[in-house]
Amino acid sequence: MSSYNVVIFGETGAGKSSLINLVTKKHTALTSCDSTGCTTQTNEYDFSIGSIQSNPLKVKLFDTPGLGEGSEGAIPDKEAQQILKNLLRSIGDDVHLLMYCVRGVRARKALYRNYNLVRSEVKGSVPIVLIVTCLEDQKPEMEEWWKNNEQIISDIGMTFAGHACVTTMPIHEDAGDKLKRRHDRSYQAICQLIEQCHLKGVHRHKNIVLFGETGAGKSSLINLMAGKEVAHTSPDTQRCTMLWTEYAIDFDGSSYTVFDTIGLGNSWLGVREYLESVENAYQLIRELDKRGGIDLLLFCVRAGRTSSTLQSNYRLFHEFLCEKKVPIVLVITNLEREKRMEDWWERNHNTFEKFQIQVCGHACITAANSLDGRRRYLYEESRITIRNLVKEFTADGQNEAWIGGHNLFVSLVRKMKELSAGSPNVKKKDIVSHLTKRCGVSPDAAKELAEMIRQDVG
Repeated sequence: MSSYNVVIFGETGAGKSSLINLVTKKHTALTSCDSTGCTTQTNEYDFSIGSIQSNPLKVKLFDTPGLGEGSEGAIPDKEAQQILKNLLRSIGDDVHLLMYCVRGVRARKALYRNYNLVRSEVKGSVPIVLIVTCLEDQKPEMEEWWKNNEQIISDIGMTFAGHACVTTMPIHEDAGDKLKRRHDRSYQAICQLIEQCHLKGVHRHKNIVLFGETGAGKSSLINLMAGKEVAHTSPDTQRCTMLWTEYAIDFDGSSYTVFDTIGLGNSWLGVREYLESVENAYQLIRELDKRGGIDLLLFCVRAGRTSSTLQSNYRLFHEFLCEKKVPIVLVITNLEREKRMEDWWERNHNTFEKFQIQVCGHACITAANSLDGRRRYLYEESRITIRNLVKEFTADGQNEAWIGGHNLFVSLVRKMKELSAGSPNVKKKDIVSHLTKRCGVSPDAAKELAEMIRQDVG
């Protein structure tokens, strides 16, 4: 296959060359420890990332001269800008990804100049991701920088298809364990970001996470969208939080993968159930990472079953799994007895406001396939309604790519415990054992994850 072309740009001293050495695992790019640029021309570097469907992803990195230098610098700013513009124009449609490399200082308006320079060249057709470097001393985790600066970046007017908070500092023999771990995480974060952007560009499948209590009609909803029976409906009430099954469906020229998941219920969450939920959450996030993230959340609720559990599931998936970055749509089922299904929403929308549930849209439908006469018409009408809603909120280019990873996993399983009906006293060694034996996590990584999960939790 041809290479996936990634152009790296940013101010002088942002760590672009160090970033290349990090991901290629070679010290081939010349680096400088001061603010003077060391890259005086465009340099190309080839490397491969893991495997995507058993084939490694071949990546070509383009390292460009630093922007923002004065006339006395290695490459004056105007000349560096022109070199970057010429590169983008010469590669043209074969530019697949742009990486904006910045130092981990407080976000400032000056960052917008370089962003706007590149955005004006590619006309919004190429995704731009933000790489924040020099975060080896960031506390408590490198991702904290993004949490502190995300709003500022948005206010400045910059939108990114993803981000990674990293350290590109070289690792020497006397480096501490903390720095080594952050170095390894940085490598994984960059590779994962490239893979996700590649998948977003290659595969047309949109990923939808469908959640709700057992009996809400999720399987019937999947069949309604698909126009055929792909999910088996069952009255079985067995539940295991975060357990999921995926279904591939196609309609109106687009392809979707629906992850049918089980949320929190009213039952007591004991130690065994909690550990199973930890396993399910880890596997789900890892799988979604591989598929390029989440495009849409569908919250399925059966009419007449509104309870406080609604808010717990809403927060678990929208706030903690997706960090409020993914559009969420509410689907109300079991409305075939309504003269006009939308009337139910007009009577009951205040209930969702009471539980502080805010959604981008809603659909009042029936997913019962065994209807006849007028009710059969309602079923077909429901299919059109839900399909239109899905198409509206999975349109290309409207959402930042959702990024998972270990930090998100830790946050999610902490909140699962807080939101559940029970509060199991889970030991660190039990979590470590479950992650290593059931999830294939290395012992060292499992211990670190378990410790993070246990922090500040009852």
